[in-house]
This record gives sequence, C-alpha cells and structure tokens, in this order.
Amino acid sequence: MNASTKLNLDEMLRIRLAVLQREHRDLDEAIQAVEASVNPDQLMLRRLKKQKLQLKERIVKIEDELIPDIIA
Repeated sequence: MNASTKLNLDEMLRIRLAVLQREHRDLDEAIQAVEASVNPDQLMLRRLKKQKLQLKERIVKIEDELIPDIIA
C-alpha cells in the first residue's frame, strides 16, 4: 500500500467516524426526548440504546484503526 492510498483510507475513515459520531449524538438526543415524554415507550428506548451501543462499538473500532500501533 503506498502513501497516497493510506492517506485516502485515513481520510475515508475520518469522514466515516464523523458521520458515526453525529449519528451517536442524534440517538442520544432521541433517547433523551423519549425519556422526557409522559409515558416513555420502553421497547423503543431499549432499541435506541442498543443502536447507540452498536454505533459506539463501530466508532471505537474506527478510532483504533486510525491510531497507529506503537511498539514500545
């Protein structure tokens, strides 16, 4: 893999990371809105929280790919 390919891959990962982080924030806001309602739908809350956790796992995976391995 040459340097430009690696750079393009890093750029794509950073863009994907930003999109996932935004989706994660949006889900957090949706969860807060449902929780604030008079009679919150517990099934919807569980689904939203599960989605949020899955996004967080994907975010962490991409962040790990972006951080170079440092051999100490």
